Amino acid sequence: MEIFDSILGNAADGAWKERLAGAQVDWLELSQWDAQKNRFRKKTEGGRSMAVALERGQALRDGDILDWDEAGRRAVVCRIRLSPVMAVDMAALGGRPREEALASAVRLGHALGNQHWPAVVQGSTVFVPVSTDEKVMASVMDTHAVPGISYVFLSGEDVLALLDEHEARLLFGGAEQGGHHHVHEPLLSHGFGREHRHGDGSVPHSHDIDCGPHGRRHRGRRHGHHKELGCHG
Repeated sequence: MEIFDSILGNAADGAWKERLAGAQVDWLELSQWDAQKNRFRKKTEGGRSMAVALERGQALRDGDILDWDEAGRRAVVCRIRLSPVMAVDMAALGGRPREEALASAVRLGHALGNQHWPAVVQGSTVFVPVSTDEKVMASVMDTHAVPGISYVFLSGEDVLALLDEHEARLLFGGAEQGGHHHVHEPLLSHGFGREHRHGDGSVPHSHDIDCGPHGRRHRGRRHGHHKELGCHG
């Protein structure tokens, strides 16, 4: 098994975009949790066994290139699958009495904190990474039934486009995509989503939330042995 201990570049970079055009790409698909590890073993979609051993503190991003064969125009590129995100909409609290809105905000904070769910707040929207089954998270939200709030489950990729780098790291643990842009726009104006509910568990009317879609070989230092790696699958 080959060991790769450095990142050559990212497919989102201009020079690599041109270089990879028409090239044969073998994808190394990782979950966002895999991407946080600096040492692991994994097979590419093409069946190639790889051992990755990066420096401590270094993490892979979507599009990172681990191997490039100039002569054969072949590359191994990371593809990171982000977990879904629950977006809690608190905009309706703005039209409620101050005391009532404050009580709902505190109840929501208690509900999220009681589950030890991390959260990122943007305006009136709270983003919470889906760390368990969506049905379980929906059950928790419906049980607490916080007045004036609704929630929707979104794809991680959709939410990523709305976050800056710091927020993305908080939400996805360093698995953000390379070359993404920060968008300062309210989430619910984008029309993303698959399921949404009010805090009491009822499904809101369509006007409540607008939801819709969604040669030379250059490589990191490569070693022929991996006994010293000591990594787990």
